[in-house]
Amino acid sequence: MKLKVAFSSFIPLIAAAGLLWYNANKPLVANMVNPDADNAGLKLPAGFGALRAAENVGKARHLAVTAGGDIYVKLNRPKEGKGIVYLQDANDDGKMDDTKMFGNYGGTGMYIKNGYLYASSDTEVFRYKLNENGQVTNPEAPEKIVTGLIERRQHESKSIVVDNNDNLYVNIGAYSNSCQEKDRTPGSMGRKGCPILDSAGGIWQFKASKANQTYKDGVRYATGLRNVVGLDWNQQNNQLFVMQHGRDQLHDLFPALYTVQQSAIYPAECMYALKKGDNAGWPYIYFNQDLNKKIVAPEYGGDGKKEGSKEYINPAAAYPGHMAPNGLLFYTGNMFPEKYKNGAFIAFHGSWNRAPEPQAGFFVVFQPFKDGKPSGKYEVFADGFSGSPEKTASGRADHKPCGLAQGPDGSLYVSDDVKGTIYRIVYNK
Repeated sequence: MKLKVAFSSFIPLIAAAGLLWYNANKPLVANMVNPDADNAGLKLPAGFGALRAAENVGKARHLAVTAGGDIYVKLNRPKEGKGIVYLQDANDDGKMDDTKMFGNYGGTGMYIKNGYLYASSDTEVFRYKLNENGQVTNPEAPEKIVTGLIERRQHESKSIVVDNNDNLYVNIGAYSNSCQEKDRTPGSMGRKGCPILDSAGGIWQFKASKANQTYKDGVRYATGLRNVVGLDWNQQNNQLFVMQHGRDQLHDLFPALYTVQQSAIYPAECMYALKKGDNAGWPYIYFNQDLNKKIVAPEYGGDGKKEGSKEYINPAAAYPGHMAPNGLLFYTGNMFPEKYKNGAFIAFHGSWNRAPEPQAGFFVVFQPFKDGKPSGKYEVFADGFSGSPEKTASGRADHKPCGLAQGPDGSLYVSDDVKGTIYRIVYNK
């Protein structure tokens, strides 16, 4: 059930869910939905429940939720020729039962800011005007904001976020594992100066409202980032945070230096708090979460112990290797308990390259924050996407979490790019 009220200023409302406050500039959506009997198959902390808000959407990557509770989902590959799915709950039962599709391109990025829906293909960024009901007004004629971005068959997704000052940030992943002379070839050494960094391997900044920008119109905001899929703007300290996918195959490429077990857990998947001009060090270094040090990459003369240069920034937080952090969301809602306010949720898509060790990930974790910085150890928040421990260990997961979004009532939405399930997590205690 959705409650929408049009009064000025702040007015206390008594609803079945408890005492609610209404801001005249935003519609109020009360949490009145019931979780699925099996919590959508998820394991959650006490007091939380989950429902399958939608199923079989397609290869769902990132998603965004409007002020009215409708959902836009970006598909990695177009379904029936369309790459964006619009979902609406017509009868207020929490299940999305009205579906429309538009956009003839695949991709990953999806974000709503200042009355516009932003979406990305693997080479371009578009925006669509939203009306007062949160519906796209120009589905067949979006504005093309950025064009001509490099596309290769490795790390091609262009994740996006918009700040509070009309700046658009775009990940341009490195089309390489570690900038070797021969990519992913045992013993091949690193390319001097890594020319990939000229057009990829970092975050580029563009204007969010200017049409037809290319590389020359943008700024290489941060470099030395192998591939970023999950990113978000931290409103608490007004800063860009990103999740990097760490490099692969330490043992496969340099077996004399790394054991199979070391290759399975290193390097860390890192969270970075970025400022303009920052360099995170790829491909020259990686981060070892157990040593808590930057380590020189073997392609550039490292032996697994030699420390990297201080010119490269340290991560804000580090996580076990190869779990593929594909979604990042700073929680600003009021539904969840206070401990979650301004903390970060991270969707780990899951590993493929830990064998013969068990694969890992396929869950959503919560990273506590204090004063705009990670504080304390992360905790697994939502698990069970894979279907069973055996499916997790094998990597053959039923569902893989990818995108995260916050609903107007404080619900947490999670997308799955295997079977196209959209999960909604609520707190009912």
